[in-house]
Amino acid sequence: MAVAPVRGPAPELVWQSRDGASRLFRGNHLDVMRALPDGGFDCIWTDPPYFLSNGGTTCIAGRRQPVDKGGWDKSRGIAVDHQFNLEWLAECHRLLAPNGTIWVSGTHHVYLSVGMALQELGFRLLNDIIWEKPNPPPNLGCRCFTHATEVILWASRAPKGARDRHVFNYAEMKAENGGRQMKNVWRFTAPGADEKRHGKHPTQKPLALIERCLRASTNPGARVFDPFAGSASTGVAALGLGRHFTGAEIELKYATLGATRLQEAEDHA
Repeated sequence: MAVAPVRGPAPELVWQSRDGASRLFRGNHLDVMRALPDGGFDCIWTDPPYFLSNGGTTCIAGRRQPVDKGGWDKSRGIAVDHQFNLEWLAECHRLLAPNGTIWVSGTHHVYLSVGMALQELGFRLLNDIIWEKPNPPPNLGCRCFTHATEVILWASRAPKGARDRHVFNYAEMKAENGGRQMKNVWRFTAPGADEKRHGKHPTQKPLALIERCLRASTNPGARVFDPFAGSASTGVAALGLGRHFTGAEIELKYATLGATRLQEAEDHA
């Protein structure tokens, strides 16, 4: 069952680094991905649609606010949502180098589908990282527990026992954790005002979270891709760590915001 993705204009380059090694495109994720070569990336870090825009509400700054983010975040049913995930993850599999890895964030609305799709496509799941938020919004319905976590699935393109081994900077992660093995439960606050000074995206992730993932799974000079770039937090993290970045974002206002943030990150790298 094919999924008709949200279409937009033909991909256009909205930002490029001075050395030409990093780029941000405005366009549909599949259009951008299909124009990129096989095996061109060492790592993918992405925050895909969670399909949460269903008319519900949440609490922001003490007030009830709608959670609808746009048509791109509306569920079209379990089967169609899963096929959507299969399609873009199949392109990710093609784009990754033989030893490349992928990180995909999500809540229970999407990570079960993403995890199944990863396995169906031949990825090997390495970890599920639990991101704990110290100050989550309260649950307004009071009919279930407060949602205080998101999950980030980490998977390798290389199957178990393959000659190509994924990068894991174990010693660096251990040192960062005071000389003890780092656990898969991480606590980070949501992005602060400094990360939103040029504008904000409704699903923006903290730079510290992405940076840890990239430090763990890539080396300087690695090529990082994000098919759902949003405000380009993955790119900002990558450039700050001496990695190269390519991203796709369909919404013009967020692609423009991302380009501004990427230029600032390059200027300060």
